[in-house]
Amino acid sequence: MSGLALQSGGDVVIGGLFSLHFVTPKPQNSYNNKPQLTPCGFGDGVKQAAGLTGDRTAAVLSNKASSVTCKRQGTTRQPAFSMDGDYVIGGVFSFHYYMHTVKHNYTTMPEPLSCAGSILPRGLRFSRAMVFAIEQINNSTELLPGIKLGYEIYDSCSSVSVAVNVAFQLSGGLDPVFNTGDKCSKSGMVMAVVGASASTSTISMSRIIGPFNIPQVSHFATCACLSDKQQYPSFFRTIPSDQFQADALAKLVKHFGWTWIGAVRSDSDYGNNGMASFLHAARKEGICVEYSESFSRTHPRSRIQRVADVIRRSTAKVIVAFTSTGDMKILLEELSHKPSPPRQWIGSEAWVTDPEMLRFSFCAGAIGFGIEKSVIPGLRDFLLDLSPSKVSDSPLLTMFWEEAFNCRLVKSEATDRSVCDGTEDIKMLQSSYTDTSELRITNMVYKAVYAIAHAIHNAVCQKTDSTTHDMFTKLEAKEVLDQLKKVNFSQNGYDVSFDANGDPVATYELVNWQRNESGSIELVTVGRYDSSLPVGQEFFINRNLTWVEGGTQVPVSVCTDSCPSGTRKVLQKGKPICCYDCTLCPEGEISNATDSFDCFPCPKEFWPNAERDTCLPKPVEFLSFNEPLGIVLAAFSIGGACLAIITAAVFYRHRSSPIVRANNSELSFLLLFSLTLCFLCSLTFIGAPSEWSCMLRHTAFGITFVLCMSCVLGKTIVVLTAFKATLPGSNLMKWFGPSQQRLTVVSFTFIQVLICTIWLVLSPPFPMKNLTTYKERIILECALGSALGFWAVLGYIGLLAVFCFVLAVLARKLPNNFNEAKLITFSMLIFCAVWITFIPAYVSSPGKFTVAVEIFAILASSFGLITCIFAPKFVIILFKPEKNTKKHLMSRGL
Repeated sequence: MSGLALQSGGDVVIGGLFSLHFVTPKPQNSYNNKPQLTPCGFGDGVKQAAGLTGDRTAAVLSNKASSVTCKRQGTTRQPAFSMDGDYVIGGVFSFHYYMHTVKHNYTTMPEPLSCAGSILPRGLRFSRAMVFAIEQINNSTELLPGIKLGYEIYDSCSSVSVAVNVAFQLSGGLDPVFNTGDKCSKSGMVMAVVGASASTSTISMSRIIGPFNIPQVSHFATCACLSDKQQYPSFFRTIPSDQFQADALAKLVKHFGWTWIGAVRSDSDYGNNGMASFLHAARKEGICVEYSESFSRTHPRSRIQRVADVIRRSTAKVIVAFTSTGDMKILLEELSHKPSPPRQWIGSEAWVTDPEMLRFSFCAGAIGFGIEKSVIPGLRDFLLDLSPSKVSDSPLLTMFWEEAFNCRLVKSEATDRSVCDGTEDIKMLQSSYTDTSELRITNMVYKAVYAIAHAIHNAVCQKTDSTTHDMFTKLEAKEVLDQLKKVNFSQNGYDVSFDANGDPVATYELVNWQRNESGSIELVTVGRYDSSLPVGQEFFINRNLTWVEGGTQVPVSVCTDSCPSGTRKVLQKGKPICCYDCTLCPEGEISNATDSFDCFPCPKEFWPNAERDTCLPKPVEFLSFNEPLGIVLAAFSIGGACLAIITAAVFYRHRSSPIVRANNSELSFLLLFSLTLCFLCSLTFIGAPSEWSCMLRHTAFGITFVLCMSCVLGKTIVVLTAFKATLPGSNLMKWFGPSQQRLTVVSFTFIQVLICTIWLVLSPPFPMKNLTTYKERIILECALGSALGFWAVLGYIGLLAVFCFVLAVLARKLPNNFNEAKLITFSMLIFCAVWITFIPAYVSSPGKFTVAVEIFAILASSFGLITCIFAPKFVIILFKPEKNTKKHLMSRGL
C-alpha cells in the first residue's frame, strides 16, 4: 500500500484522502507477476508545503498511540457459522434477500447493518456444503494432514453495503479485540474467501480484498467483467463466466429460428453485463430485440409493473431473462396477477435451475443453460443431521427451523407461532435446503473449498519442503494466491483448474421445465454445451423439448414471417433488420433461398418459373409443321402447287386448242412451273431454322419469283408486240421471237441469281436465337445476314413487277375477246398490293409471325397470278369449250 503523505498523532485521528497526482504507473497484473503498488512520490513543492524534507516522508506518531487498544466498534458483524482452525477460510453467502433500511438522523449512532426477510434455503445449503467440505478435508489423511481448517461464514443479505462491511472485516483480521504495542496487526486474517453469491457484491468485495492479495473464489458470480485481471487480480471462480453463457444462449435462440425476442435483466452487474454480452452475440447471429428492460427487486413496484406491461404488450413470443433468482421471482409474481399472452422463457443459470422457481406454472416449457448436475456423497446426510439442540445454538438455523416448521423454539422470541414440540422431522421437509437431486451451484461451492485447500496444501508443502504437515506453518495469503493459480485436481470425478483469467472450462446443461405425470414441473436435462469442443460442435440437444403451454411444436417468434423463395426482403424504415416486407422478385430474376435480400437474374436463355424461385430454359418458338398455323400454311402451299400442276396438265392436254396456242404455250408452261416452285418454296419457311434452310428459303423465294415475273413480263411483251406488229409497216415480231423470249427470261432470272450468289458469299442468312423480341421465350429465326442483300432481292422482284404492270396497262385496250393484257394487269395489281402491304407487316410482326407473314405474301401473290392469268382460260377449256375457237377469240365483245 502507498505510504502516508501527511500524518500527525492525536487522541482522535481523522483521515483524509486527496489527489496529489494525476497519473500513476499502470500496474501490470497477471498470474505470472506480483501486482505492484507503485508509490507516487512527492515533488519538491509538495514536500515544502507539507513541511517535510528528505527523500522519505516520516510518519509522526503520537506517544498516546503506543498503548492504544485496537477494537472494532459497532460495525463488527458476527459470523453465521464459525470454527477455529490453523488456517481460516472466509465464506460469504446470501441467506436473505433484503437488508433493513437504515435511516440516518445524524444525532445518534446508526445501528449496525442487519438483514431482513425470510431465510433462503438455497443459500443455507451453500454454506452448509462449505462446512461439509471443510470437515471432509479436516478428516482427510492426504489433503492437509495434521492441519485443521477453520471457517468464518457471513450473510451478505444480497446487499453490496453488507458485503463491503464483511470484506473489510475479513481483510483486517478476525479477532474482534487485540492489543499491540504500536499498531494493529493482521492476526487471524483469512487465507481465502469463498463467495459472494452475486456478481455485484463479489465485485465490491474483490476491490477491497484484492489489494491485500487475499484470494477470492466465487461459486456464483458469473459477470464476465470479473475476468479482468487488471481490476480483479485475486479473483477466481468455479462457475463459468457469463461470456460463455451469453454465446450459448445466442446459439440456442438462433438454433430454433427465433429472430424477434424480448429481453429482461437484473439491474446489476450480473444482469447488465450478461445481457450486454448476449445482445452482442445475438446481433452477430442476426437476432433482433424488440425491447430490453432492466429492473431490481429493490425498485418501486411501479417499475416492476411497467416491465410486466411491456412484456404483455410485446409481439415477441420469446423472452430472454438474464436475472437473479430474487429479481425474477418479483417479476413473475407481478405477471401472475394479470397473466400475459403465452411466452417462451429463456433463462440464465441464476434462476432457470432454481427449484423454488418451478412453482410458477405459467412458465412451463422454459429452457436455459444451467451448471451441470452433480453428486456429492454424504452431503444429504450432513444436511439432514440437524436436531433442535444443534439448531438452537445458531440464530440463523433457528430462524430457518421456525420458518420451515412454523413453530418457535424455546429461546426464540417469536410470539405468533406455537412452541416446537420436538416432532419436527427435517427429513420429511420439502425444501430446497434438503433437495440434493439437483446439486449444481452447491458443487461449485464444494469445488471452491477444495481448490483453496489444495492451494494451502501446496503452499505449506513448498514452504516446509515436505509432504507431511504435523505442525502449523505460518502462511501469507499471497502464497495461497500464487498456488491457487496452479491448482489442477479432480474431486468426485469433477476436474478443477483455472485459466489465465481465473475461469474454469465452461460446460452447461440445457434444461427444460417439463410437467411430469403428476402435473408438477420438474427440470429435465435435454442437451449440453461445452466450450472446449470445436467451433460449431459446442451445442447439441439429445432429448425432445416441451414448449410453452405444453406444446410439442417449436413456437415461432419473428417480427416478419420468412420471405419465401421468389421474393426478397425490403427493410421497413426505422425498424430493426428483422422487420421487413417481402417483395416479389422483378421480372426475369429469382431468389432460391428464404429471407433473401437480393434477387438474381437468370442466364440469357433461361426464364423464371411462376414462383420465381427457379430458372427454367426458355421455350423455343418457331413456325412448326405441328401447330395449326403451320399446318394451314403448308396445306395452302401444297394445294397451290397441286393447282399449278393440274393447270399445266390441262393446258398440256389441250395444248393444240386455240386458247392455249394464243397464250404462248411455252411461256405459259414455264410460268406454271415457276408458280409451282413459288408455292413449294414457302415450305422452306416452316420448321426449325438451320443453316441450309435459311440460305435456301430466301434464295429459292427470290429466284422463283423472278422467274415467275420474267415469264409474265415475257407474255406481256409478246402480247403488246403481237398487236403492234399488225400495224402497216411494223416489223416488231422479228425482234421478239421465241428465241428472244427465252433469252429475256434467262437474262432477268440470271440477274437475280447473281444477286443471291453475292449475298450468300458475302453475308448469307443464318439461324439465330432471338432473345429480344420476347423476354420469356426464344424465337428461332433466320437472320438476314446482309439486310442489303435481302432488300436487293425484294427490290429486284418489285422492279420487274412494276415494269410488267406498266406494260400490261399499256396493252389493256387490245381489241376483240383476247383479254390477256387485262388479266396480267389485274394479276400485277394484286401482286404489287400484296408485297407493298407485306413490308410494314413483315417489319412489325413479332416472332414466328414474321415468317407467317412472309409465307402469306408468297402464297397470296402466287394465287393471285395463277387465278388472274390461268383461271379464265381453265374455265373455258373445261366448262366452255364453245368459246375455245379462233373465231371467238378474234371476234369483238365477250
